[in-house]
Amino acid sequence: QVQLTESGGGWVQPGGSLTLSCVASETIFASNPMDWYRQAPGKQRELVARIRSGRYPDYADSVRGRFTISRDNAKNTITLRMNDLKPEDTAVYYCRARDGGVDYWGQGTQVTVSS
Repeated sequence: QVQLTESGGGWVQPGGSLTLSCVASETIFASNPMDWYRQAPGKQRELVARIRSGRYPDYADSVRGRFTISRDNAKNTITLRMNDLKPEDTAVYYCRARDGGVDYWGQGTQVTVSS
């Protein structure tokens, strides 16, 4: 069983920055993708960023150029650096990992962008 623990959410004013972290309870194969998703109330959960070993990260069009995903396989950790945050970035952010053909999700961390 893989457990994912997210942290780093909170409130920030528009234009501010936050860094989210996700720590896995055990090693995830480096070749497996790890993702950040987000879901706002009443909206569908959407993929924000995906990182795969040996490949360029993928980003949603709405966050490209503002968000950066990174991965430290030795520490079983992925991070999401969010810059120039906008009110429309407000959502619960979830970490997802795939291991042994099974998807695992964290509990989510709330990000609120408001003046």
